[in-house]
Amino acid sequence: MDGVFNALYQFQVSFSLLLLSAIGLAVIFGMMGVINLAHGEFMMLGAYITTIAGTNGAPLALAMLLGALGVGLFGAVMEIVVVRRLYGRLLDTVAATWAVGLILSQGTLILTGPSMQGISSPFGSFSVGATSYSWYRVALGLVSVALLIGLYLLFMKTKYGLRARATIQNPSIARALGVDTPRMYTITFALGSALAGLAGGLFAPTATIVPFFGVNYIVEAFVTVIVGGANALVGTPIAAALLGAVNAALGTEFGLYIGRVGLLLTTIVIIRVLPDGISGLIDRWRMRPTDSRSGR
Repeated sequence: MDGVFNALYQFQVSFSLLLLSAIGLAVIFGMMGVINLAHGEFMMLGAYITTIAGTNGAPLALAMLLGALGVGLFGAVMEIVVVRRLYGRLLDTVAATWAVGLILSQGTLILTGPSMQGISSPFGSFSVGATSYSWYRVALGLVSVALLIGLYLLFMKTKYGLRARATIQNPSIARALGVDTPRMYTITFALGSALAGLAGGLFAPTATIVPFFGVNYIVEAFVTVIVGGANALVGTPIAAALLGAVNAALGTEFGLYIGRVGLLLTTIVIIRVLPDGISGLIDRWRMRPTDSRSGR
């Protein structure tokens, strides 16, 4: 019984880490076709804002909200000043966001030093058998599921979601129908940035706060997005669950290093078999009945 619970616990920890670290990147890449190499630094900014607010007396939930809002505002400014001029130029956006990330990490190092006093993990711990577990890491799993539901409702049940999806599918027609596509891009980039900041804030109580905070999560975030494919709402959670299961199973049995190696090897196999990712496979399945009815 203890072994089963430990396996489930490790799975939900891996799943929440992969999903929370990747979802902001997935929104920006899947919705806008922009590879944001500053994603890790956005997470770092969220962690720093959360930590500063938390150590100065703000409730932890409010501190995390401030981190998300602050990074979202920064993302909106970055989209207007830098990214907007580079749409359709993938390599240029990679170079530009990489440069922004370097400026953020080095600037933070100069301004705040090599580390910052962190905030303690809330809620305490509980025991199952002889093993102790963190309530906060369980809460992160619940937050990741709630975040997925919230994003689904936002993109599928609101006017913003309708306009955003129209802009993604065909910006020219959306613009002709009266959609302010530059505004949609700015809001979407700000949303993805805010999600990165929120992830950084959520991870802040569990990690050391340093200027290179995001390096600990950026690889997992990118492989999750690549495996998930372009559809952030469908592919990313499935990829996080699959990769989380591999990481948890191998990590529990053989150690963290083997777990990470297994995660990366699984990523290589999946992108070799499914170059469009999991969501690309699901989209092809959805198209098959239509194709058969039309006689194709």
